[in-house]
Amino acid sequence: MGFSILKTRVAQEALGRMLAGYLRLVQRTNRFVVEPADIYVRVRPELPLIIAMWHGQHIMIPFSRPDWMPACSLVSRHGDGGFNAVALRQLGIGAIRGSGALGKKIREKGGASAFLAMLKRLKAGETMVLTADIPKRARIVGPGIIQLARASGRPLHPIAVVTSRRIDFKSWDRASIGLPFGRGAIVVGEAIHVAREADEAACEAARLALEAGLDAVHARAYALVGAQDPGAGLRQARLAAEGAAPGAAP
Repeated sequence: MGFSILKTRVAQEALGRMLAGYLRLVQRTNRFVVEPADIYVRVRPELPLIIAMWHGQHIMIPFSRPDWMPACSLVSRHGDGGFNAVALRQLGIGAIRGSGALGKKIREKGGASAFLAMLKRLKAGETMVLTADIPKRARIVGPGIIQLARASGRPLHPIAVVTSRRIDFKSWDRASIGLPFGRGAIVVGEAIHVAREADEAACEAARLALEAGLDAVHARAYALVGAQDPGAGLRQARLAAEGAAPGAAP
């Protein structure tokens, strides 16, 4: 009964507002460094962008959005997606409901309709923010974000936002949430471009480049706050479990 109550619209609204309020507190009480220091000046002429992040490291990403950048995020239809969408709205970020998936699960999770909605938002000038990996396959870039860059012609930027004081969960994606009164780092990687005429090999090269870029920005962000990325070995562990070599296509 109690769990069902948490799924109601009223409860989701309340939880979302509480999460947004907490994130504002974390943002106000941490001293953030941005790297590169001029990144917002550099990317402004490129707008709109596609911002890529890892699952589990997404909670702090709203801190990276300047007020002048209209943005929208892909949010799961299930689980905590409802109050996450409310929290994003409170923080000035739109939400498209849907999740990445492979094979037959794409329709079930709303991936196809969400893809079209993201294209529409990008065309309207909104930056899209989404996780590059799909559920249960942590740190392995899925094909969806690469196809979004290809279809839209917009540049991809990997990003990491971390704090020195935080809670690291033992979840499949090693999710983290920052705590107040510490230091923070926002690190943005170089743009990755996917041509509209890109073939399968070019798309795979972009996918691997995004994996490398996300690894690099997370390693740097954690180094800036004197810590190590708790999810650094997740890709290798997953690929080993699947019997694949590191770097193999998902």
